[in-house]
Amino acid sequence: MSPRPGKRSGVLELAVLGLLQENPMHGYELRKRLSGVLGTFHAISYGSLYPCLKDLEARGLLVEDGEAQPTAPLSGRRGRIVYRLTAEGKEHFQSLIADAGPDTWEDERFGVRLAFFGRTEASVRLRILEGRRSRLEERLDALRSSLARTRERLDGYTLELQQHGLESVEREVRWLDELIASEREQPQGTTQNSAAPSGHAATTTTSGAGNHPSAHGV
Repeated sequence: MSPRPGKRSGVLELAVLGLLQENPMHGYELRKRLSGVLGTFHAISYGSLYPCLKDLEARGLLVEDGEAQPTAPLSGRRGRIVYRLTAEGKEHFQSLIADAGPDTWEDERFGVRLAFFGRTEASVRLRILEGRRSRLEERLDALRSSLARTRERLDGYTLELQQHGLESVEREVRWLDELIASEREQPQGTTQNSAAPSGHAATTTTSGAGNHPSAHGV
C-alpha cells in the first residue's frame, strides 16, 4: 500500500485523476487543463506533474496509452505520450470524491473538490459545503476576536488589511449559504449539480486561499 500523499500532492493527484476520467490526455494538454482546475495560485510545472503521473502509473491507476500523433506528421517530431486511467484508477477517483471529511473543507482541497462537484453525490456535496462553512465561521470568530484585541495598536494600513481579510471570509460564508440552500432544493441522490445560485459566479477567494475553480466546465 503506497503512503498517503501530502496535501499539495494529494490535490494534484485528485485533479489529474478527475481530468483523465473524462478522456485520455497527453501531458501538455493535461497541464493546461490543470491550470484551469487548480487556479493561478497552484502553478503546475512539468517537474511536479510528471512525477505525479509516474507515481500513479506505478500504483496501477493509469497507463501510458501509446503516443498521440505529432501536429505536423512530416516534422520528424515524436508524438506525445497519452495517459489513460485504468479501472483501478477510475475506482480510486470515485473513492476520493466520496470523501467529505475535514480535509475537504480546507483551502488547499476545497477548490478542487468543488471543481468535481458535477460527479459528486448530492449528500457528499452538502456535507462538504456545510463543513467548509463551519470552518470559515470558526475563522471569522478568530479574526473578529483578534481585530477587537489589536485594533487600537494597528496602523491604518494594517487595519485595512485585517478588515479586508475579514470581509473576504464573510463574503465566502454568504456565498456558501446560497450554495447550500441551492443544494437542499435539488433532488436527493443526484450527481449533477445543475447550477450555482443565480447571479453569482462559481469562483471566490478567501483570506489566504487561491481562486476556487468553477463547479462546471472542468
